[in-house]
Amino acid sequence: MEEILSQVFGIWFLIGAALVFFMQAGFAMVEAGFTRAKNAGNIIMKNLMDFCLGTVAFLILGYSILCGQDVAGFIGWGENPLFNFTGTDWSSLVFNLVFCATAATIVSGAMAERTKFISYCIYSFVISLIVYPVEAHWVWGGGWLAQWGFHDFAGSAAIHFVGGLTALIGAKILGPRIGKFDKEGNPRGIPGHNITIGALGCFILWFGWYGFNGAAAVNSIQLSTIFATTTIAPAIATVTCMIYTWVRYGKPDVSMCLNASLAGLVCVTAGCDYIDAFGAAIEGVASGLIVIFGVWLLDYKLKIDDPVGAVAVHMMNGILGTVMVGLLACGTDSSGYEVLGLFYGGGFDLLIKQCVGLLAIGAWTAITMYITFKVIDATIGLRVSAHEEIVGLDSTEHGLESAYAGFAMRSDVVGLLEDDDIDLSEYDIPAADLEVASSTPAVDVEDAIPTAVLPGYGEMSKVEIITKLEKFDALKKSLNAIGIGGMTVTQVSGCGVQKGQTQYYRGAKVNMELLPKLKVEVVVSDIPVAKVVKAAKKALYTGNMGDGKIFVYNVENVIRISSGDTGKAALQYVE
Repeated sequence: MEEILSQVFGIWFLIGAALVFFMQAGFAMVEAGFTRAKNAGNIIMKNLMDFCLGTVAFLILGYSILCGQDVAGFIGWGENPLFNFTGTDWSSLVFNLVFCATAATIVSGAMAERTKFISYCIYSFVISLIVYPVEAHWVWGGGWLAQWGFHDFAGSAAIHFVGGLTALIGAKILGPRIGKFDKEGNPRGIPGHNITIGALGCFILWFGWYGFNGAAAVNSIQLSTIFATTTIAPAIATVTCMIYTWVRYGKPDVSMCLNASLAGLVCVTAGCDYIDAFGAAIEGVASGLIVIFGVWLLDYKLKIDDPVGAVAVHMMNGILGTVMVGLLACGTDSSGYEVLGLFYGGGFDLLIKQCVGLLAIGAWTAITMYITFKVIDATIGLRVSAHEEIVGLDSTEHGLESAYAGFAMRSDVVGLLEDDDIDLSEYDIPAADLEVASSTPAVDVEDAIPTAVLPGYGEMSKVEIITKLEKFDALKKSLNAIGIGGMTVTQVSGCGVQKGQTQYYRGAKVNMELLPKLKVEVVVSDIPVAKVVKAAKKALYTGNMGDGKIFVYNVENVIRISSGDTGKAALQYVE
């Protein structure tokens, strides 16, 4: 029976590795959804290369450093998977490889939308080649932290703290995206282009996290309790974040709640085998608040631009989760350990070890990654030009016109150039190169022909209705009911300033932006204009801002091309 169970959990070990690999898709979706459409292809490419370049680096050197024979508690050595196929523990290699790729890909989101692709590839190779393997050996490869009693079951410190700290350093050196801060230094919300994709990524990550935390379980009881704590912490973190943002901003913030789910997962990762349900709940509440604080801290105090919240989610909650082990470890029967945290009578011993471990891992990561980024910046450069950033990295870095071929996506190029609140003087932007001619007015406003506003109750009138896309079916049905059989429908973009309606994205105010709208035009003669207006209002009215507007114009004449009929006759159709 023991042999059978050993085989079963050996297979589960590899299934868990596959789940962790699938988390790469989750990271790609979260990062793409939380950033702008013009960079979606670049985000996908970076996440793909994190794993592929990481595999090369891990085969060459990383695996030997992490899992080789321990040398003075600092590094491992002696493994050669490329030339010793039969002598390599491939189960261990694949398992540790997918974790290594996770540490690397965390950084992508924080440095999104402004990093040179070649520079990112070099960083990704370096962290997988030596930076991550060294500190992971200390924790899991028999190194000095493991020998001393430091506990990080699945990687709050070894993976998430390392990835989040690297993200902080990289984002700081890069500087913020153009338009993230106004002239006074106040943060501006830059909403991601597809929150649905971001949510899909969050669910994929949560699903993969059961393998992330549970793959190393050695019996069914331990596995089930790990699944329990891995469920409780993120759920309560999300509820906590929802309540806080609802109270603070008047609406529950979707993107922040998605971040909170991931924050709870990161936090519980270190001690998922050490804590009970109550401990997981405490970690959930703490992580749900910490992620909100982290986003605020970077935006309002540190002035560091992190588009997806990677630092707040991974670094800050990696720290929190590692420290929580020293406080909440309760010696559960499922863990097989008797080590207790401070709150369970274990004293300060474990807490001190956890804190020292964090300091050591943080120092190693900060020094090596700062040097790496600085060397890259001084040689080939870390950041793209202002022109490339504004146009988008999909086209400038990959020759990809759009990641959404066949879909019309709005651009923020003109808005950035014309926004008086953004200081562009430091960026040396060649406006003529930005290809915005199609958005430039043919004449100056002063030279434009003034428009006369008429009451619109002549012999023939045009009624123009601007409303939301989703209201079309209701509007069409309402107009058909009063005898309107023909209309012209156009998709347009528009915006307006609503008094008292301040919008927030991740705690930062969002400036007025163009939104997709629908323009419906009908020309009437026999049907009274007032009847058309009444029908439109009945279909569109909700009492909220954004219901739309109705414009009425006099029509001088109508000519039907097919028959030559003019005036009212041109509007009459014979059955």
